[in-house]
Amino acid sequence: MTSLETKPGHAAPPAWALRQRHLIDVMNEAAPAFVARYTRSDGSFVWREEWPGFDGSDDGYESYHNWPLFYALGGSSWVHEASRWLWEAVTQQFTAYGQVHREFDANYDWMHHGESSIYFYYFGLADPSRARDRARALRFARMYTGGDPSAPNWDAERRMVRSPITGSRGPRFENAWDDWSTHRAVLANYPAPFEDIAGVPGPVADWNDDRVYAEILRLLNERQMRCDVPLNLTSTSLVTHAYLYTGDPAWRRWVLDYVEAWADRIAANGGICPDNIGPNGVIGETMGGKWWGGYYGWRWPHGFMTIIQPLTIAAMNAVLLTGDMGYLDIARVQLDRMMAMGRQTERGIEIPNRHTDEGWGDYRPMRPEYPIQIWAMSQAEADRQRVEAIAPQGDAWDQVAPGRGKGDDIHIAPWYRYMAGRNASYPERLLEAQYSEVARRLDMMAHDAGDPEEWDVHHWQDINPVHTEALVQLSCGGPQIVYHGGLLHVRLRYWDLDERRPGLPAHVAALVSRIADDAVQVTMTNTSPQHTRSVRLLPGAFGEHRFTQVVSEDVAVQVDGLGLELCLAPASSTTLRIGMRRYAGNPSYDLVE
Repeated sequence: MTSLETKPGHAAPPAWALRQRHLIDVMNEAAPAFVARYTRSDGSFVWREEWPGFDGSDDGYESYHNWPLFYALGGSSWVHEASRWLWEAVTQQFTAYGQVHREFDANYDWMHHGESSIYFYYFGLADPSRARDRARALRFARMYTGGDPSAPNWDAERRMVRSPITGSRGPRFENAWDDWSTHRAVLANYPAPFEDIAGVPGPVADWNDDRVYAEILRLLNERQMRCDVPLNLTSTSLVTHAYLYTGDPAWRRWVLDYVEAWADRIAANGGICPDNIGPNGVIGETMGGKWWGGYYGWRWPHGFMTIIQPLTIAAMNAVLLTGDMGYLDIARVQLDRMMAMGRQTERGIEIPNRHTDEGWGDYRPMRPEYPIQIWAMSQAEADRQRVEAIAPQGDAWDQVAPGRGKGDDIHIAPWYRYMAGRNASYPERLLEAQYSEVARRLDMMAHDAGDPEEWDVHHWQDINPVHTEALVQLSCGGPQIVYHGGLLHVRLRYWDLDERRPGLPAHVAALVSRIADDAVQVTMTNTSPQHTRSVRLLPGAFGEHRFTQVVSEDVAVQVDGLGLELCLAPASSTTLRIGMRRYAGNPSYDLVE
């Protein structure tokens, strides 16, 4: 194992380092206060006694989804252990409500399975030695790979998931009256799922009208419920998660088979991803031959988002498992097709987001996360040029927005600009903004006098005071995950050698200021003027990369693959330029003996 040491320093730590450590300290204090305010002694939410329909458990899990990741980045051990018993509490509470069965959502789509599963995936980063987590990971993966007769979601012959609504009870081919009961009022404001609903002349259907609702359910069951849809590709994260625990090539083969099946469908549809594959594996089979109009497909209000996100998630999982960047083409092709149909405006390229019977429409600026995620993984020049092609004029992408997105992922564009050397003050501004958002949420919590019986199911996730975007971007050198079910794809992780746990040691801050195809540059700072700290730098979230050399103080040292140990003297700082061979290793949760 290659080891480096720094000499004691005397200069004050840089502002970004002090802000990073302070943000960690503040969130360590905020998490227990959040639990004390919103949960009972058994960890269940202080909330209503009943919650009907099949929606909601994802929102329960989302309320803590980033807590084990925060621990893996350097958060407290209390946050880690709390995240585990809170996962159990959410599971038990929503089992009692009826949404969860055998510790997994009984029936729902993979947008929502993906949202709830990221919490579970992060346990592998926090502590892969927990046998219960490993057993659950394998049991859940079998529900989608043909290994669980109680959940026959997978059609091996046709390489397809058998319905857009799946789970621990298997594929759901028929929506029942109460399934959407909690969302009828919301869906009444959305575009109708079909253009030929009897008695509905306009683009919006009143789901609150029982007659209209009954007709919508009939059409959903007739046209959509026996189809595979792009959203199901997000299940590849669940199976990749099982692989990361075991290294079993059967899990990898399933992921690649399913990704390749969709690549074949895209090619057969002229390069546009179809959004419905019928029970016999035929595009448009239950939709009168239309390749659009499926569940969460091109006609859905979300449109392009629910096509490109699962394609990107699945493609990145395939790259993680093989190192073959060609798998990214299923996402690249969609981006290029949309851009080719786009139109240039002062806000940048606007692309069509939806396709209906009238053709392409709903033009909006392309969200930067889509091409930036691809570039961050590939480092290919063509992928960088695609990002630049959608960038607006001026400094709009340099701005740090207040607040946070649902996925804690709204700053990917300014991070990209920082990686390009054009947004030098970004680290300090991002850390300031995330501290302000934690403070704002704690203030909301302190003045939250509402009636829990009236709270929406999103109430707690909107107040969750733990944020990880700044820590992921700045210390690990990668973007936050693709929300709705992506895995973490970054350059570096850390192991506290003194405490024998994942994450940055106390007082240590890290800032990745450059990434390249074969290198990463990181500044490591010990903010303590009294204590020496020792840390191991790890290549990638799952050890998928290999270090080759490190340059420190202009001296190059060869590095033996998986680890680089650094002893940081009090008040010292060093910038390391680390060479790496990316995707040269077998990804695994077990990075440290």
